Amino acid sequence: MSHPTAYRPLTHNAPRAMAATTRYSSYSIPNSVLIDQLKLIKHPEGGYFAETDRQSEQVPSPFAHGASRSLATTIYYLLTPDEPNGVFHMNKSATMHVLHQGRAEYTLITPATPPRIEKKVMGPNIHAGEVLQLLVPSGVWKMSRILPEDLSKEDRENTGCLITEVVFPGFAWEDHGFLSRTDLQALFAGTSDAEEWLPYVKKT
Repeated sequence: MSHPTAYRPLTHNAPRAMAATTRYSSYSIPNSVLIDQLKLIKHPEGGYFAETDRQSEQVPSPFAHGASRSLATTIYYLLTPDEPNGVFHMNKSATMHVLHQGRAEYTLITPATPPRIEKKVMGPNIHAGEVLQLLVPSGVWKMSRILPEDLSKEDRENTGCLITEVVFPGFAWEDHGFLSRTDLQALFAGTSDAEEWLPYVKKT
């Protein structure tokens, strides 16, 4: 009779070793199929999207002075090599991001003195610190992009990032704003730090 292999707990070095050797590159649905079958259209922020749910129940939003908003709204959001990044924008409501396939880097800027900048990669390689979910709270500037090393791949149909975004309370354009060049310079108090982010400010 054979004996089951004994369980051996991971050592502290194991996750680091796996991050160096593990590659998760599954991209099961090509971009053209996603755009066609999910009926995605271009988003004003960049990328593609489709709203898939808007709850009929209304609630007072604590982020919009009690104004009535849908309980929650849900969209698909897709970045592709021809739409490789969004531009900085802010929602008053909180947003949960859930990964379906691919990989993208999110830059989050929280207004403060100085501003707090965080970078998170949504992707499948959890051993390397990539995340499958990302919560962006109210009042944070957000921008996402396909990473340069992914854009260098020849297979454009299978390069990108598809996520679901759930906004709660639900999305309303009155609660949304784009970061302008003037806002960016004010955010960084006129320092040269703002220059890095200028390419990701919506052009008027």
